[in-house]
Amino acid sequence: MRWNWQLPDWPDFRFDADRIRVSEEQFLKGSGVVIGALHHLDADERDGLTIELISQEIVDSSAIEGEILDRASVQSSLARHLGFAADQRRASAAEAGAAELMADVYRNHAVPLADQTLFAWHAMLMNGRRDIADVGRYRTHEDAMQIVSGALHAPRVHFEAPPSATVPLEMARFIAWFNDSAPSSPNPLPAITRAAISHLWFESIHPFEDGNGRIGRAIAEKALAQNLATPTLTALAETINRHRKAYYAALQLGSQSNDIDAWLTWFADIVIQAQARTITRIRFLIDKTRLLDRLRGQINERQEKALLRLFREGPDGFVGGLSAGNYRTITGASLATATRDLVDLVGKGALIRAGERRYARYRLAIDTEVQGK
Repeated sequence: MRWNWQLPDWPDFRFDADRIRVSEEQFLKGSGVVIGALHHLDADERDGLTIELISQEIVDSSAIEGEILDRASVQSSLARHLGFAADQRRASAAEAGAAELMADVYRNHAVPLADQTLFAWHAMLMNGRRDIADVGRYRTHEDAMQIVSGALHAPRVHFEAPPSATVPLEMARFIAWFNDSAPSSPNPLPAITRAAISHLWFESIHPFEDGNGRIGRAIAEKALAQNLATPTLTALAETINRHRKAYYAALQLGSQSNDIDAWLTWFADIVIQAQARTITRIRFLIDKTRLLDRLRGQINERQEKALLRLFREGPDGFVGGLSAGNYRTITGASLATATRDLVDLVGKGALIRAGERRYARYRLAIDTEVQGK
C-alpha cells in the first residue's frame, strides 16, 4: 500500500470546502454562544470551569493513547501552571508534563508554531521517560515508524510514516503552512478546515518517537483557538475519546489518499459535538449556581451535600440516576431519613423522580442533556 506522503501530490490536499461550510458557520456561531455564556459566570467560576474543561481534555487525550491519568492530580497541576489557587496534591511525571503542555497551549495559543514549540511540548509530555531516545527533538531512528496491532509474529500495519531522515524537511513544510494559513496570514483557512488538515498532516509525518497523537490534538486545539482569537475550551479530546474507534478508522482512511473530504467531514462533526458539550457544561454550571442560590436556607446539610455530589458528576450525572441507597452512602442517613430528604428535594423542585419505591431514581431538575453525545 502507498501512504499519502508517498503519493506524487503530497501534501497538496484536495477537498470541497462547501461540504463543511455549514459546520464552519455553526462553529463560529457556537463560539459566540460560549463567550456570551461565560459572561454569566463570576471570575472564580470561570477559573474553575477552565480548569475542569482543560483537565478533562488532558485526561481524555491520554486515554485515547491508552494512558490513564488521575483527574484530580491533573487539575491540581494545571491550576498551578495557570497561576490559579490549587491544593498541593502530588502529580506523577506524566500528569505534570501533560498539564504543563496544555497550559502552554492555553496561554500561548496566538504564538506562531515553531520547531522549538513542538520540542518543548514533547519534552513536557515525555517528562520522566527513560525509554525514549529522542526527547524534545524529532525522531532519528533508522527503523520504520509504524503504527501496528496484533501479535508480534503477525503484526497488522495500520500506517507507516516517512523515514526519520526526511522528518525535518517535512516538518519545515508543515510549520510554514500552519503559520501561513493563520487568520492574519496571507492564505487564511476557516477554523475547522485548518484544524482538521493540521491534525491529519502532523499525524501523517509522525515526527516524534512517542506522543504524536496528543501533540497532534494540541495543534488542532491551537488552530481552533487562533481562528477565534481566544482559547476555545472545546471538548475536542473528550469527544474524540467517545468515538475512539471511528477516530482511528478516519485517520487511517485519511492517510491513504490526499483527497480528504471524508476526513474533513468526520472531523467537522466531532468539533461541533465537542463545542456542544462545552456549551452544555457552561449552562450546567450557570443552572447549578441559580439552583443553589434559590435553595439557600431551605435545605439541610445532608441535602446540600448530596446535591453538590450530583453536580460534581457533571451533565452526564450518575449512571442510572441517584437512588436512595446512593443518597445514604453520600450522607450517612438512615433509609427513612434519606426517603424524607429526597421527597423534600423533589417538592422543592431540586430533583425529578422517575420510578417508584426501590426502583425510584432521581436526577437534577435542570437540563443536563449533553447535546454533543
